[in-house]
Amino acid sequence: MAAGVVAKTTHFALHQLKPQLNLDSPESASPSANAQGLLSFGPLFPAVPLNHPATLDSWLGAMVPKRWAKRAVTRNALKRQIYAVSAECAPRLPRSAWVVRLRSTFDRQVFVSASSERLKQAARSELLELFSKVMPA
Repeated sequence: MAAGVVAKTTHFALHQLKPQLNLDSPESASPSANAQGLLSFGPLFPAVPLNHPATLDSWLGAMVPKRWAKRAVTRNALKRQIYAVSAECAPRLPRSAWVVRLRSTFDRQVFVSASSERLKQAARSELLELFSKVMPA
């Protein structure tokens, strides 16, 4: 979260932590490993060699606080939408660690049901808009 917001919509914010290349790591004792270097996303993620298959993946987290979605069924529905949309967009996203955060509530007067199709469609369209802001053209 300290990395900052890279995109915002009405209800969501997207945070990005870019990987760092570490050529002088203590984990790489051999000269060949040192020449390859390690890719690190910070203290929360393990450092991996550049040729490791995990370096091709982006990591994604979803944060839906009770403050903005009081009902558990709503929080779970929003998280499912976040993960579904991010899975669709993942091949086109830059390799990074991403966090999608709910930053305001969906109006309960408009979305009466805790988990309606209308709420899911609204969240999905807004998430597509959010990810389109960071995807290369």
